[in-house]
Amino acid sequence: MISLRGLTKRYGGTLAVDDLTFDVRAGLVTGFLGPNGAGKSTTLRMVLGLDHPTRGRALIGGRPYAELHRPLRAVGAMLDSRAVHPARSGRAHLVAQARAGGIPVRRVDEVLEAVGLGAAARRPAGTYSLGMSGRLGVAGALLGDPAVLVLDEPVNGLDPEGVRWIRRLVREEAARGRTVFLSSHLMSEMELTADRLVVIGRGRLLSDTSMADFLASASPPSARVAVPDPEERAALARGLAALGGVSVEAAADGSLAVGGRTAAEVGDLAHRCGARLHGLRDVRVSLEEAYMELTAHSVEYAAGTGGGHGEERA
Repeated sequence: MISLRGLTKRYGGTLAVDDLTFDVRAGLVTGFLGPNGAGKSTTLRMVLGLDHPTRGRALIGGRPYAELHRPLRAVGAMLDSRAVHPARSGRAHLVAQARAGGIPVRRVDEVLEAVGLGAAARRPAGTYSLGMSGRLGVAGALLGDPAVLVLDEPVNGLDPEGVRWIRRLVREEAARGRTVFLSSHLMSEMELTADRLVVIGRGRLLSDTSMADFLASASPPSARVAVPDPEERAALARGLAALGGVSVEAAADGSLAVGGRTAAEVGDLAHRCGARLHGLRDVRVSLEEAYMELTAHSVEYAAGTGGGHGEERA
């Protein structure tokens, strides 16, 4: 488990990370979200011992990264997929990592095949596309078969197949009991991948909860119901209105948009009303919508409404 307790980082007069306390648990994919400048990269660097906290602690399995006996076997990380000497081959890059971490060199070829770079292993890394560089970064993170994975924007530059591969990989690693801490700006993919979410803004913790609870808290109960018979549709609308605290609106496609009740509750009432249904579903906001609402006052820069100039938020 990754544990942060009161983690704080100040650069001169700038407070980059402000008293963060949360846990990243084993067996789950934990998404790490926040606007640009929120302190995500600084937080990850402190977790990995690359920056020292001004105050507080970042622990992995109860120890700071610097005190881990064999860190590459304990933690696999990808912070910058382009941090590779361009003249060195992908394989040579990983061989150097393996030797530094006391990892058998045969493991290099295993992870290269696992990420789909076997055929490009001996090419200079400077010739890799952005997606290939991302795969090499993931290979480096997997090299020591670690119990903890920390991945910053692993889907950057990947094609749709590569994005699906990353999703499958991190979920499989979590299912094996590993701790997976994943940062990404691709909201649609995060919604499909993460079990839990940690959201920060301006260095402060905004949310630490399950994906389901995060979306539910941003979505008051509402449903969409399709009733093909006009008389039955009208009867259901009257029954819903009689409940109180419910809004009912006719949608353009003839269905009813119901606010204040779940699909299950609407279905129960439709059964009592004798209304035949052709469609019934809960209506929830997307992760992107919920995230934008939560972080609206935490972005450092927002697009202005006129002239195309950035507007700094106080």
